[in-house]
Amino acid sequence: MIDTPSSANDPARELRDLLAAGRFREALEAYRRAGPLPARPEVALLAATAATRVGELSTARELARGAEQQFTARADADGRMRTANLLGAIAFEQGNLTEAEAGFGRALELARQLEDGQMAARTSNNLASVAHLRGRTDRALSLYRGALLEYQRLGDRRGTAETYHNLGLTFRELAIRLDADSASAEAVRHAEMVGERSLLALAIAGRAEYHLDAGEPEVAAREVERAEALAAAAGDEIGGAEAGRLRARIALVENEAAHALDAAEKARATAARYGSMLLQGECAALAARALERLGRMQEANARKAEAAGIFRRLGATHLLERLEAN
Repeated sequence: MIDTPSSANDPARELRDLLAAGRFREALEAYRRAGPLPARPEVALLAATAATRVGELSTARELARGAEQQFTARADADGRMRTANLLGAIAFEQGNLTEAEAGFGRALELARQLEDGQMAARTSNNLASVAHLRGRTDRALSLYRGALLEYQRLGDRRGTAETYHNLGLTFRELAIRLDADSASAEAVRHAEMVGERSLLALAIAGRAEYHLDAGEPEVAAREVERAEALAAAAGDEIGGAEAGRLRARIALVENEAAHALDAAEKARATAARYGSMLLQGECAALAARALERLGRMQEANARKAEAAGIFRRLGATHLLERLEAN
């Protein structure tokens, strides 16, 4: 390949275009097909982003670490900022919240130095997710709202959709139904305008969970079906597993313990395979509830212990309390 930005065969341009179109699996495959490339940290970072989006976290981490070393050697602050944020996101998925918070913090500091409003919003959104998981709700809401205002100022619909989704999740857990309804609906509206299938799958899954908590399992089931189809079309197995988690929740509400167990176990296995710790813990907790209803107490206790261990590792005290209350 000719290594020039203007070339039609430029790997960075190809990956950037595929990422912009939400074609993450194709982007990662294009990177692999290209074979060994000259030292281009930009290309490695794009490939790492694609790998993160499809749940290949170990690959993403390896690529991002290599890019970070090259950006540091070049004294490229912008590259270091973007890589720090991505490494934080990977660490978050893998359950290392201390490392995630440090990565997001480094990225936010660089964003402020570079006066990069979009990255400042993105890292604030990510730091809010860490705070939310650790039960620091007030801080999470403050950071989410700040990120949302900045995304709206910039006209960034993708960031706006993600932040509304996160706000909807937080409001649901606080039982603030009107705000949860509004935020989850706005997440879907903006995701539809972006047109990225994995983003829309995430937003629709959030909307499904709102309807499930509102006592509308039939509506939730229809939305989960749509989210599953979108995740499958995007090659997003983690998105598919998230939909599977919701299928398990719906089945429990409808007293279909065997179906709940099947959905929870399939989603748990996918989450474990890709190293998505939070999702694995949530699915293990659902599997434990299903096993209890089926009278399989020894297996239920094992799944409950698995979930508890993950939630303790994450510092997710509210999830641990909920698990122990059931």
